[in-house]
Amino acid sequence: MSQQHLSEQEIIRRDKLKELQQLGIDAYPAPLFPVTHYSEDIKAGFSEETKDAYAQVTVAGRIMSLNGKGKVFFIKIQDSKGIIQLYVRRDDICPGEDKTLFDTVVKRLTDLGDIVGVTGAVFVTHTGETSVHAQSFTMLTKSLKPLPVVKRDAEGNVFDAVTDPEFRYRQRYADLIINADVKDTFVKRTKVINTIRDFLNEQGALEVDTPVLQAIPGGAAARPFVTHHNALDVPFYLRIANELYLKRLIVGGFDWVYEFSRNFRNEGMDRTHNPEFTVLEWYTAYKDYYWMMETTEKLFERLALAVHGTTDVQVGDKTISFKAPFKRISILDAIKENTGIDVSQMNEEALRATCQQLNISVAPSMGKGKLIDELFGATSEHTYTQPTFIIDYPVEMSPLTKKHREKAGLVERFELMINGKEIANAYSELNDPIDQRERFEDQVKLMERGDDEAMYIDYDFLRALEYGMPPTSGIGIGIDRLVMLLTNQPSIQDVLLFPQMRPESFE
Repeated sequence: MSQQHLSEQEIIRRDKLKELQQLGIDAYPAPLFPVTHYSEDIKAGFSEETKDAYAQVTVAGRIMSLNGKGKVFFIKIQDSKGIIQLYVRRDDICPGEDKTLFDTVVKRLTDLGDIVGVTGAVFVTHTGETSVHAQSFTMLTKSLKPLPVVKRDAEGNVFDAVTDPEFRYRQRYADLIINADVKDTFVKRTKVINTIRDFLNEQGALEVDTPVLQAIPGGAAARPFVTHHNALDVPFYLRIANELYLKRLIVGGFDWVYEFSRNFRNEGMDRTHNPEFTVLEWYTAYKDYYWMMETTEKLFERLALAVHGTTDVQVGDKTISFKAPFKRISILDAIKENTGIDVSQMNEEALRATCQQLNISVAPSMGKGKLIDELFGATSEHTYTQPTFIIDYPVEMSPLTKKHREKAGLVERFELMINGKEIANAYSELNDPIDQRERFEDQVKLMERGDDEAMYIDYDFLRALEYGMPPTSGIGIGIDRLVMLLTNQPSIQDVLLFPQMRPESFE
């Protein structure tokens, strides 16, 4: 960045860096700094009885406040666990005649945002604040860009946070520094993933990896990102789902496999959709969608307890109960319940007329399955706040799902709705290779009508089914939406560390 594009504060900080260098102080020293204690651990563990254990600690962190005059400065630093105060006195860190470290470095060349380290003894100030009385002071990183100002009251509580999403999502590194609750969201995200992993591993499931670059974008109805494989000189696709690969492993003899899959869909962006997202999928041999519903209930109940210690979770102004069992209703009954219209016997023409009657916009390329999906999405999906299994979908909506054992024209499928959004999608998996081939061919006909989300035919997957896949149940769970629920975040961008955004211009 040229000098003419720098702000006044950025120029001042660069001048301070030069002055530090002229004093022989390396503002970016070798990375080893022997931290022994962290802020919250000190505050939780220090007492009159334990003070001897804290007679010498070494802490490091980013300066969040800097106050003082004369020979004493109070500095608050933020480390990975929280904030702690440093008591820095000139004669303690400069015991000899040379007072440059304090008078020049601490008082004049140190700024908010700098990363420093100190060694000293823990004590409690007259105001009752646990602090570190510094005996040494080391500049570890000079910050050249001022942090946005976060306003706090006398007790340190934030009353004017930085909330601009454009800034927060583009500069997540700064967002994490200045908005402490943001880090907590991502700690909870990891807890969610680890809890799921423990749940599955305890029951004997095997975690696996499948390709991100795929020759056939299969396993879902979605528009893929297209790339080119130079070595093979053929087009490849970023995966839209990993379903067909995991099913191949069931064919190969694994009884239960799962994967946290980073998927990519070249579609719209909104508060619940991001082109790059994470899905958990698992497939279990010799199970059906009834078993899957019961297992899913157990998992979600455990997740709520792990994150909140209770099955009642606050989401906005609603309290959502993750206590099993969850409500179950068929998709056709759900539409009837919310519209008063029975669509169960309607053909494509009648469904299209019903959509028009309800002012639901539909495309000419949509077949019967897509029309029912649009009807449910527009009239019913948003009404299910408490966890609800929407079950028994029409066969046209589910090209990878086994036909219902009792209800003609339907398949054994459920979607789990929570807070008006789909969180999970599961089937009794179709394992009849002839039926599967016919369903794929129906998808090709939809593609020819202009449906750019219709599925491709995966001939290798059909070959795998011809070897024989045991009766299997599978599920996909949207991890990002699940974390939104469990952390009470309104937007998917708030649970992604680096959401996609239009590139910035730095010119």
